[in-house]
Amino acid sequence: MKCEAMVKKRSFLRLPTSHFRFRALNFRQFSGLLIPPIVTALVIAIQWAGVLQLFGWAAFDQFMRLRPLEPMDPRIVVVTVDEPDIRNVGQWPIPDAVLADLVTIIDQQQPVAIGLDIYRDLPVQPGHQQLLEVYQTVPNLIGVEKVVSDGSTATIAPPPELKEKGRVGSIDLVLDADGRIRRGLLSLQPEDNQTVLSLGAKLALMYLYQHGITPTVTDNGNVQLGEGLFIRFSGNDGGYVRADAGGYQVLLNYRGPQENFQTISMTDVLEGRSDPDLFSDRIVLIGPIAHSLNDLFFTPYSGTLTRQGDRMAGVVIHANLTSQIISAALDGRPQFQVWSHGMELFWILIWSGIGTALGWTYRLGWGALLSLVVGGGSLTLELQVAFLEGWWIPLVPPIIAFTTSGIAIAGYIANWEHQERQMVMTLFGRHVTPQIAEMIWQSRDELIARGQLTGQKMIATVLFADLKGFSTIAETMAADALMCWLNEYMNGMADIVLDHNGIVDKLIGDAVMAVFGVPIPRTSSEEIAQDAIAAVSCAVAMGEKLKLLNSQWQLEGKPTVSMRVGIATGEVVTGSLGSSQRMDYTTLGDSVNIAARLESYDKSFGDGVCRILINQQTHEQVSYQCLTEYIGSIHLKGRTQPINVYQINNP
Repeated sequence: MKCEAMVKKRSFLRLPTSHFRFRALNFRQFSGLLIPPIVTALVIAIQWAGVLQLFGWAAFDQFMRLRPLEPMDPRIVVVTVDEPDIRNVGQWPIPDAVLADLVTIIDQQQPVAIGLDIYRDLPVQPGHQQLLEVYQTVPNLIGVEKVVSDGSTATIAPPPELKEKGRVGSIDLVLDADGRIRRGLLSLQPEDNQTVLSLGAKLALMYLYQHGITPTVTDNGNVQLGEGLFIRFSGNDGGYVRADAGGYQVLLNYRGPQENFQTISMTDVLEGRSDPDLFSDRIVLIGPIAHSLNDLFFTPYSGTLTRQGDRMAGVVIHANLTSQIISAALDGRPQFQVWSHGMELFWILIWSGIGTALGWTYRLGWGALLSLVVGGGSLTLELQVAFLEGWWIPLVPPIIAFTTSGIAIAGYIANWEHQERQMVMTLFGRHVTPQIAEMIWQSRDELIARGQLTGQKMIATVLFADLKGFSTIAETMAADALMCWLNEYMNGMADIVLDHNGIVDKLIGDAVMAVFGVPIPRTSSEEIAQDAIAAVSCAVAMGEKLKLLNSQWQLEGKPTVSMRVGIATGEVVTGSLGSSQRMDYTTLGDSVNIAARLESYDKSFGDGVCRILINQQTHEQVSYQCLTEYIGSIHLKGRTQPINVYQINNP
């Protein structure tokens, strides 16, 4: 009778529990931790070069558009001058008489202040004398001037009569490089060193004065108004890089577009179609919104970089600044604040580290992509919430650091994993099945250290097989015929070893060395028994294969042979052996020597195509499945102590 040839195969998809332990950091893994500071430094350098400024502004604008619109400010009314108003008047500039009538009607309701956002440096007849009288009789009327000349517009003087009384505000606006207005001026200082308040600040201070609030300057040079602290803009706040910070600038916290303010047309006011208390105790701004007058500007509400939407009239921008000042002082409405450069640096480093951690965890693939998307979305949501609370924290630099670090660490890991896979596959690829090779790869952290597979002790079963009378056959056959004949034998035997989940350790001449139970240690008695049974079953199958080959060779007129097999179960040491130029995985130990001695023991002993001798430990594992015969306690060559030897009854 023969040993059962069918052995239950292992599950190669089941990884050892220890695979899920935290991986100890080797040098290459540790060097991956340098990625966050390196990426952070690169991002900071790119940001400082101004490359990210436009994208930072675009993120600011998007946050502004996504923010829920606030309710109208009931303290401000805007009297608009649109195309129908100009047609009704019949000319532009509007005659002084019309402006005088308009201001007079508004003043009758006793507003706190009236801001006339229309240039009047020169008379526009008819009615100039009437307007001069209004200048004298309406003490809360504020005129405008343009203090700073730019590439398209020169300075424009205010009405002299209002200038003498100190009732003038500047309507200069600060445009960013993309043509949008995100900053407002509280004051500026022209060449004559006389500070000029902006129109919005002038009107707001008049309103706050009625509530007993006057400005004070803090120790660090900022302005305190009631509950509001107005932090002076510096050239590198938020997403800005080396911006012009001239004058007293603040980041504009828009209340909203024109729809967020109560408006009425000039014609409706002149023709008495306004509520009788519309202007009472309020700030009134008068200004053009007609497209033909081109007093329109791009703001964060004007769409994206590639799709520009409606522009905002200058008078509405001044209304926003006025509302911002009053709301901060009386209501505690948040002003935009920014982090220090140190905090921004730390923030970028943190997100670079998060990207590195996610890239380390999920590597390349859909998991990595999903983690980057979720992480980027979480960051955006966090900063949107912060924006609602008045904090402008740059989005683009941490997003770039987060994404770059994730991709960099994933690529870095993929590179050293490729190197490790190459090493593992070089050592095992020729000797094991693809399934075992993949299992070895999955458990590589338990095997690989310092660029090689370290030696480790384990219980395994070793098989040695050799042809009987090969030397005589080699003498009688031509070299090419011998090589072809031997390759047929070796290919058949190697395939059988792999089919039984063993590894081919060596092919030396006509000898085959195979090992069962390596390189992943077998820890349970059931697994060790499976390895021994697999080895004996493999030997039986090798004998059956040799019978088939002999039949084929006999028909082809080639020599026929028999084989000897020695099998030993016991402790072995496995690992990579060799030099940096050539390295192989091998198995060493007393059990290897026993298996080799069993194969070569008494070459005249035994008959049949395949003689199989096993040691005591193998016999203990397979005796319940195989018929064995006790040969005796034998002194094997090179050993001082005898061992019990058994033969597998294999017809």
